[in-house]
Amino acid sequence: MEDLTHELFRFFNGFSSWENSVIRASDLTVSEAHAIEVIGQYGQMNMKSVAMKLGVTTGTTTVTIDRLERKKYAKRETSLQDRRVYLISLTEKGLQAYDEHHKYHSELSRQILGVLSKEESEQLLATLQKINTGIF
Repeated sequence: MEDLTHELFRFFNGFSSWENSVIRASDLTVSEAHAIEVIGQYGQMNMKSVAMKLGVTTGTTTVTIDRLERKKYAKRETSLQDRRVYLISLTEKGLQAYDEHHKYHSELSRQILGVLSKEESEQLLATLQKINTGIF
């Protein structure tokens, strides 16, 4: 158990350090980059859906989207079906940030897979899916 805790800690710290170095090159915060990643991956969505995908409250998401709007990365539009609902999408600037950030994530995935065999890669994916489903 201690070995697992130690390795999870090392991985988390390494990943956080890597992500912060990638984001530091832009004017985005980590939470803003994560919101861009979610909206870029899933397309236009309402605030509740963004919050759910990020695993945070809608209040936290509102603050993040407000900042992304001010920085011209995202835009908010009223839903035609329900005027109380705002749909969030990325602007051209947001799409460019998504593409750039996503390339870094894909490169990290390639590096991780590069040290694993095919069987280990498949096992890692299945294990992460099981953990994400069971815990998060």
